[in-house]
Amino acid sequence: MGKNIVLIGFMGTGKSSVGMKLAERLNRKFVDMDREIERVCGMSVSDIFRRYGEVRFRSEERLMAGKLARQTGLVIATGGGVILADGNLEALQKNGTVINLEAKPEYIFQRVNRKKGTRPLIKKNITVEDIKEMLQHRQPLYQQAEVIVNTNDKGVDEVVEEIIAILRSRGELPGRQDSGKCEK
Repeated sequence: MGKNIVLIGFMGTGKSSVGMKLAERLNRKFVDMDREIERVCGMSVSDIFRRYGEVRFRSEERLMAGKLARQTGLVIATGGGVILADGNLEALQKNGTVINLEAKPEYIFQRVNRKKGTRPLIKKNITVEDIKEMLQHRQPLYQQAEVIVNTNDKGVDEVVEEIIAILRSRGELPGRQDSGKCEK
């Protein structure tokens, strides 16, 4: 089935939405790491953070990254901070093409503001400046991705098509299948 396609990037860049649609288009299994951690732990990411703290969540994330890296043919949407723990990115790169979805802080602010209650690291009064600061800290890690796709002003379908085109150009996906009909 081939290498995994691993989507990394800051929260609000579209990893889950794009990943779900990409998996559907490529007829692959989609795994949202945060949802999978919730399933395994029997509680939401927010509850894990609230009850046990970020260290425990990052430990669960590291275990999940290792588990998923041993599988093939997946489309994986990671959590925005997966790159923070040593070894996660390396594990995911062993059997996957890592794609960083990026967006300007202003776009991220608009997107995460709609889902504030579900994002444990987003405080109630987050500003664009807060996002810029977090991005600045994480940017060198996100830049280790093999492919970078900007999601500003793009719909999910447009981003999915761009990723598919890039992966085809890299020889990681077969080209469009010919219908077999002869042109006259």
